[in-house]
Amino acid sequence: MSKSFIKLISLALLISNNVAFAANQVVSARIWPAQDYTRLTLEAKQAITHTLFSIENPDRLVVDLTGVDSNAELNTLASKIAANDPYIKSIRIGRFKPGVMRLVLDLKTAIKPQLFDLKPVAEYGHRMVLDIYPAHPIDPMMALLAGNTEAFAPIASESVPANEPTSITATPAAAEAPPPPTKSANRRPTELRARTLIIAVDAGHGGEDPGAHGRAGTHEKNVTLAIARKVKELIDDTPNMRAVLIRDGDYFIPLGGRVVKARQASADLFVSIHADAFIKPSARGSSVFALSEHGATSTAARWLAKKENEADLIGGVNLDIKDPYLARTLLDLSQTATISDSMKLAKYVLGELGSINELHRGQVEQAGFAVLKSPDIPSILVETAFISNPDEERRLNDTQYQEKMARAVLAGITRYFAQNPALSKPKLAQLP
Repeated sequence: MSKSFIKLISLALLISNNVAFAANQVVSARIWPAQDYTRLTLEAKQAITHTLFSIENPDRLVVDLTGVDSNAELNTLASKIAANDPYIKSIRIGRFKPGVMRLVLDLKTAIKPQLFDLKPVAEYGHRMVLDIYPAHPIDPMMALLAGNTEAFAPIASESVPANEPTSITATPAAAEAPPPPTKSANRRPTELRARTLIIAVDAGHGGEDPGAHGRAGTHEKNVTLAIARKVKELIDDTPNMRAVLIRDGDYFIPLGGRVVKARQASADLFVSIHADAFIKPSARGSSVFALSEHGATSTAARWLAKKENEADLIGGVNLDIKDPYLARTLLDLSQTATISDSMKLAKYVLGELGSINELHRGQVEQAGFAVLKSPDIPSILVETAFISNPDEERRLNDTQYQEKMARAVLAGITRYFAQNPALSKPKLAQLP
């Protein structure tokens, strides 16, 4: 065999290897920074082969991508790191060796990374997801306390029994005649038995999961966050009430993680904000849903619950991580009393929504929404309007209408507490 022939074969092999290495192209590179965690997503035409390891002094995270070639989209990743990202200082990208691209993440603090793959779903192709969690997660209750310690100062004396009800006065327009006071309530004035009520306000979807789309290009995740922030602002301005946002930015939180976060904050109520969509643009109106243990109350409710529960598939959940506490929360079947309270809350909120928008249905509906499966927190899901309806999409983008929607939610909450005083809770929830 001649030397020229051997060189020709070697050259052919080299070319074929380079073609193989360049076969998989990154089509999108995204960064979702948040206090909870930062997510880095690489989307490609094929599944990405990768390895992950860390380096200390200084702290760095290294991801090697095999069979991925450098291109303009991958190279934009470094410019997408925000200066206020809590965990990533910078990213360097370069070829480590033939067929291997290396990503080096310079870190700001100690972290716990999770690297996993997602198969194609909805409009997404193959995704490699790197979630960067803090080594010491932020406690929602402690963050709430740090935000306003005066709001959580003891109002009642230390001699007040632990499980006495807490009352809150509804606004004059929404108030109903309260039930006769109990003997224990007669023993002391209202101001001595009040405590701060905590409302978990959940903006649906976020990050990799945009939710529904309006015809004018509105994303549900943006509308829900805008309304949720207004609800929080109004709640925080209400005496003896504080709100905690489950999502306070454009990032994804798994459905079960939203339940856990509300419980960690020792929330008295959980309100999830959404904007519905349907295949026909004529569908319109507001709806309120509660959890059902015995099937959906209608075909439409079952369809909507299935669609909302698919958020984890679209947003991307690491299925390799097993959380026994989360499993106990979502599989707890002793929810009858909680569902009963959820129905009461839902009826009050639905009644208030009817004053600013027509109702899609004139009654509260129930279905198996995963985000409502807290065993001990009354929970509702509010479909503010149909984002797929051009007229309602326009109203959902109007700040004044968002304000009206937020005020209606608050009015429903205050009516609920006026008729259903909350029991006292310890300030810091003790999780099992």
